[in-house]
Amino acid sequence: MDTGQIGELVFKLYRIRFTEPGVGKYLKRWGPTFQRPDKRAVEQDVEAVRVWHEETWPAIRAEAKAENAEVLFGDQVGVRSDQVTGRTWGAKGATPVVLRTGNRFSVNAMSAISTRGRMHFMVFTETFDAKVMCRFLARIVGHFDRKVHLVVDRHPAHRSKTVRAWLDGHKDEIELHFLPSYSPGLNPDELVNADLKRSLPHTHRARNQTEPAAETRRFFHRRQRQPHIVRGYFGGPHVRYVLDENPLSF
Repeated sequence: MDTGQIGELVFKLYRIRFTEPGVGKYLKRWGPTFQRPDKRAVEQDVEAVRVWHEETWPAIRAEAKAENAEVLFGDQVGVRSDQVTGRTWGAKGATPVVLRTGNRFSVNAMSAISTRGRMHFMVFTETFDAKVMCRFLARIVGHFDRKVHLVVDRHPAHRSKTVRAWLDGHKDEIELHFLPSYSPGLNPDELVNADLKRSLPHTHRARNQTEPAAETRRFFHRRQRQPHIVRGYFGGPHVRYVLDENPLSF
């Protein structure tokens, strides 16, 4: 909504007419700034988000602290061969052309991060499903000698019978918690996905699946050596989680 629209709204509500500069002057005096609106799914349940922040998340942290357990946030991401990354200069009215292979392929990854700066990942080429999720859970469990609380979204694979059955057999090792529906902004691992896609080469187009798989692994290995960046994902503009007091106690 620009200053002209705000001026029209003020007139409709209070029958007071302001010029656009006048509206801008008052807005500046009162504190609001002109910003790009954030995107939010209309299906998102605002009450569920409130409950997550005020009840569910504090309960998970308290339970994990009592058990001396680790808390991780996880998510999956796909990298496609026809994905357009970056921009370049070109003549006005003439769209730049980038040569690439006509073959279409993709590489997928599942990652999990902690407020202590830990990162775990798995790169795979098959479709993400319940079997892949179980494989990732087994890998996570193998990295810890204590219980893990893993926070994920409500992807069907996460809530499948196969995954539930696997979890039933590993109750003392790992527990799954689900974020509210349509709430990617609550998952700091979404920022990892965005970071990954920004890091991919802009000038070279992969010719086969091996190349993006190698680039994806390289990115995750690099971030594993940069715990300060991993912790930074938890301080994004929309994700506000309290970091662990002792980031080095992994």
